[in-house]
Amino acid sequence: MPTQHNQAEQKVLSAVPPAVPPAAAQPQAAAPAAPAAAPPGNRRVLVVAGLIALAALTAGGRMWYRGHYFVETENAFVAGHVHPVSARIAGVVGKVLIEDNQLVKQGDVIAELDPFDQQVKVEQIEAQIATAEQQVLQADAQIAQVRAQAGAAAAQVAQSDALLLRARQDAERYGQLYNSQMKAVSKAELDAANAARAGATADLAARKDGATAARAQIGAATAAREVLKAQANVLRVQLKDARQQLAYNRIVAPVSGRIGKRALEVGQRVQPGQQLTAIVQDNVWVTANFKETQLAELKVGQPVHLSVDAVPGRELIGRVDSFSPASGAQFALLPADNATGNFTKIVQRVPVKITLKPEDLKALDGRLVPGMSVIAEVSLKNDGAAAH
Repeated sequence: MPTQHNQAEQKVLSAVPPAVPPAAAQPQAAAPAAPAAAPPGNRRVLVVAGLIALAALTAGGRMWYRGHYFVETENAFVAGHVHPVSARIAGVVGKVLIEDNQLVKQGDVIAELDPFDQQVKVEQIEAQIATAEQQVLQADAQIAQVRAQAGAAAAQVAQSDALLLRARQDAERYGQLYNSQMKAVSKAELDAANAARAGATADLAARKDGATAARAQIGAATAAREVLKAQANVLRVQLKDARQQLAYNRIVAPVSGRIGKRALEVGQRVQPGQQLTAIVQDNVWVTANFKETQLAELKVGQPVHLSVDAVPGRELIGRVDSFSPASGAQFALLPADNATGNFTKIVQRVPVKITLKPEDLKALDGRLVPGMSVIAEVSLKNDGAAAH
């Protein structure tokens, strides 16, 4: 059978020793295949190079995209209203009613000064006002007295006028009875009548001058009374000021917020205008200093992504509220003087105010405080219309 024949041939062939050793035959068989396969090390280098190129392309694309559609700055910080609290009068601190970081409401008493000096001044002015009021009453009495004297002088003028009229009539009558044709009276009686008329005339003039002087005394007494009233009014104003100064011994909170930078202790001598503490309000915002080259496409109302260092992992959404009317360098204590020969152009920074959502501020519960660092990022694809 053919099958048995083949088996016999295989046995014969297996019995015959090979003409070439197996070890020598393997290199000859593997030699033609060596150029077709790359070494494993070269393949690893190519893979790494490809990954690096892909990462570079991805990073470059991301940088190009963000450079065209986003503006970002790390020069940003939380800002807020910080109200300095100072004494309005000089005094010694008697009580301190606050602690560090304490919440206070507007009108709460922060501290009290010793009121002794102001109280003494109030009592002194009150005594001066009482004296002035008594002087006014005295002036009223003097005016009444002078008016009575003026009335008496007017009556005396009337009396003198009547006496003068009688003296004139007597003198005329005696003159008619004593002349060259008739000597019904003596020359002595005529002279006495004329003298009585002259005396009545002089007496009337004197009475009139007295009445005029009495009326002048009324004017002088009235003017003196008005001066005393004006002085009393000045003292009342001074009393009002003294009482206000006494009230300034109670230092109160001008706004609601939290106490910070407390520099107030019992027994401390304070001066007017000396800052004793500060009150920080809760309604904070972000001031981002963008480069002037980044402002071209910034608009009011655009949303801003905010990352606060103090709140890692939480992104806040703000809104562009307004732009500063000048660059930060313009408001510096010593603005740069560019009118020199060694001028070097520097990209200026312009502060941009960014407001936060009230619900975000409420959720953070006072964790955002002025001075904290912020990273602000604005999407230029949003023109701010939706935010309004």
